[in-house]
Amino acid sequence: MAQLPFDSAYRHGFARVAACTVPVRIADPAANAEAVLAEARLADADAVAVAVFPELCLTGYAIDDLVLQDPVLDAVVAAVEGLVAASADLLPVLVVGAPLRHRNRVYNCAVVIHRGELLGVAPKAYLPTYREFYERRWYASGDEVRGEDIRVGSTYAPFGTDLLFEALDVDGLVVHAEVCEDVWVPIPPSSEAALAGATVLVNLSGSPITIARADERHALAGSQSLRCLAAYAYAAAGGGESTNDVSWDGQTMIYEAGTLLAQTERFPDGPRRSVADVDLDRLRQDRLRQGTFDDNRRTHAGRTDAFRTVHFRLDPPARDVGLARALDRFPFVPDDPARLAQDCYEAFNIQVSGLEQRLRAIGQPRPVIGVSGGLDSTHALLVVARAMDRLGRPRSDILAYTMPGFATSDHTRSNALALAEAVGATVETIDIRPAATQILSGIGHPAAAGDPVYDVTFENVQAGMRTDFLFRLANRHGGIVIGTSDLSELALGWATYGVGDQMSHYAVNSGVPKTLIQHLIRWVIAAGEGVDARTAAVLQSVLDTEISPELVPAGQDGRAQSTEDAIGPYALHDFTLFHVLRYGLRPSKIAFLASRAWADADAGAWPPGFPPGERYAYDHDTVVRWLRVFLRRYFGFAQFKRSAIPNGPKVSPAGSLSPRGDWRAPSDGNADVWLAELNAALGS
Repeated sequence: MAQLPFDSAYRHGFARVAACTVPVRIADPAANAEAVLAEARLADADAVAVAVFPELCLTGYAIDDLVLQDPVLDAVVAAVEGLVAASADLLPVLVVGAPLRHRNRVYNCAVVIHRGELLGVAPKAYLPTYREFYERRWYASGDEVRGEDIRVGSTYAPFGTDLLFEALDVDGLVVHAEVCEDVWVPIPPSSEAALAGATVLVNLSGSPITIARADERHALAGSQSLRCLAAYAYAAAGGGESTNDVSWDGQTMIYEAGTLLAQTERFPDGPRRSVADVDLDRLRQDRLRQGTFDDNRRTHAGRTDAFRTVHFRLDPPARDVGLARALDRFPFVPDDPARLAQDCYEAFNIQVSGLEQRLRAIGQPRPVIGVSGGLDSTHALLVVARAMDRLGRPRSDILAYTMPGFATSDHTRSNALALAEAVGATVETIDIRPAATQILSGIGHPAAAGDPVYDVTFENVQAGMRTDFLFRLANRHGGIVIGTSDLSELALGWATYGVGDQMSHYAVNSGVPKTLIQHLIRWVIAAGEGVDARTAAVLQSVLDTEISPELVPAGQDGRAQSTEDAIGPYALHDFTLFHVLRYGLRPSKIAFLASRAWADADAGAWPPGFPPGERYAYDHDTVVRWLRVFLRRYFGFAQFKRSAIPNGPKVSPAGSLSPRGDWRAPSDGNADVWLAELNAALGS
């Protein structure tokens, strides 16, 4: 197959899935097949790869004894044959519900059709015959049907619950179908199918609606997708079904590994479909990383190894088909206010409880912390203050030091002092310039004589001097040094190694990305986590200050040194870090996603509290430029610093960079393979 263009979602490991519901006519397979076909054509126009329809949608679910009438069953066969013929020029794999005769019984089936072929038929395994359900009156259970064929008109097709449908030209697209009740049992057929290799699990459902049943369906579909590390597409029956004794809501939804990607409104007035691009790479990566998934497969190998695979070619369109899924600009920062508040609560308390336990375990030393007036040290000080509260110790036990250097601004210094005083810490100022000048003079550096040589030595002498002071102060006062460097800085190696801000006794921020820290501080203000109005005002001033190491004096234009001017925007670096650390994605895919996520500042959602006037965008070239910087620093430079980092709690589910935790890598690695992949994809 020819290489798909860079802008195609199918090139980057996505497959578009649709969960469709259509109004039915009772016991009228011809009319219902036309309704299915109309939706299939719309799905084709929308570049959908797999479209699932409700249970028994060719006849209607609630037709009771009519399903055993030969005219109805004959019409079903004709309808299936008609759909097979009409699908010849359509892109999607169609999964349609139909009652079919086999041997001496009728089975409630998922019929799988693609490009003029009947690929296979999966019978419903578990038949509810309780409360309002009486399925065993009409249908045979398919739970033991494996390895068989079924005749549908003039065609024989594989028949059983043991069928997988794999696309030969879309890596990782492996479909399995189950029917309604199958997902309500303790071990659904889709669980075995996932272990056997299925990545897209579809459920054709009848499921009459009662109060709260919709929530139960969400719980089942979401948990099954998470447990199976798969996508789960669910389509329930809706309009036109008989309402003799029950009603129907036409609910559709698509989950991916526990995350809801799409859903439609319930009780619709016509056809509806949930459409989402499923990330097959993400699912494959999750299964590779979670070794217990395949361990579980080996436990059940007697059944999973017996699955049959039916192959097909999807032939996805060679064009930009858009991206049918929400993209987070800030993957570490949820857009939903309630979810963000919950994440901030958990992150802050993970940090606090980690530090609390460490202090308790080593004899309750005094926390020693350097405060600069920047985001990281501000947040670390808030964590320390809360830990002291929980330990029942006075905040005056906190030893906070401001250590102005050659480029410290009055603004950040005053913020640091005001914050330390506001939280109740014992605060002291130590001017590091005399000691730094002595070192510069001792090593013959021109800056000691006043020459404006502001190189890495000039910067690191200051960073090292601050750390040296903190460690010696900890020695003197029976304390431990609290580290303030964050996850993003560790990823980029943006920290002075050894005797510098890379080192501490306990690093409370090492699991927190830069883009989350500002929201944590906002949450501390809003939640009133031990802060009063005075403290809140100082915190807001810190939030309003540009990120800077303040190691180089301002230029002639008065502009202070900017971290992001030097190494790039943390927004883009955190985007890349998340997808590298959590999913191991190819750089080309990260470029594809970041370019779409950041193309338009007015499109999509922003995290709550993000100032509207500060919203920004990045074009594709900018994304690629800083992506290359990240790859070089992350894979080719910074690991030696991460290999020697102190203890600190993991915070994000994306992972930590501790060599004792989520990320183990050689310190003498290189970025060549990642850069080569990106360059090849971009043709550069």
